[in-house]
Amino acid sequence: MDPILRPRKLLTRRQLLQLSGLSATSLLMSGCGSRLFDDVAQKTFEPLNQSIEALILNPQKPVPEFPISAIEPKALLVNTFNSVPDIDPKTYRLIIDGEVNHPMQLSITDIQKMPLTSMVIRHVCVEGWSAIVQWGGVRLRDLISLALPKKNARFVYFKSADGYYESWDMPSSLHPQTLMAYQKNGQPLSDDNGAPLRLASPIKLGYKQSKWVTRITLVNRLTPAKGYWEDQGYEWYGGL
Repeated sequence: MDPILRPRKLLTRRQLLQLSGLSATSLLMSGCGSRLFDDVAQKTFEPLNQSIEALILNPQKPVPEFPISAIEPKALLVNTFNSVPDIDPKTYRLIIDGEVNHPMQLSITDIQKMPLTSMVIRHVCVEGWSAIVQWGGVRLRDLISLALPKKNARFVYFKSADGYYESWDMPSSLHPQTLMAYQKNGQPLSDDNGAPLRLASPIKLGYKQSKWVTRITLVNRLTPAKGYWEDQGYEWYGGL
């Protein structure tokens, strides 16, 4: 799902797992070690569904990727709900702040000088469609590492140029397949797909993958405003 596009029909968890090629049995087999369960069960300050999803979905486990031949170039739907924000790539700066020891601002040129990571993954929308896409960009964990996060940082907020906002858990943000992408299918990211920089990851639903990201803020607790759609009743974790 494109972040601001209102879903017409929501999928059940079972349908989402089937769509992404996972099964409840395989998730349970890979995620339910007794020590991990004890650790999660003791975190009574977290919402129950967040703890259980983090336990079962194991956000640090790599997700199988696809060959380039599997790319579906026309399957990724483009958001037409809001107008595309006007961003000048020459003056664009990505701000990284919050619970960090080294707040910073990076130009898109600065970001493109960092090691490029490319992956072919399935983008899954809560509306019921999916698309196999190749994303290229910088691992989010590398950007966070540059800012020297403080030990109490537990969540990450993303602010977009169009007013959209999202928040993620830290483990998902540090997942090796969570990117700040500036390429799609080997080409520069287009404006309507989130240029100059957007989130892309195989472990989260589409509404969690913000476009036009201008600020990344690390925090030690979530505010009442957790995300654009979450504040209207959507699940916060949004994992696959």
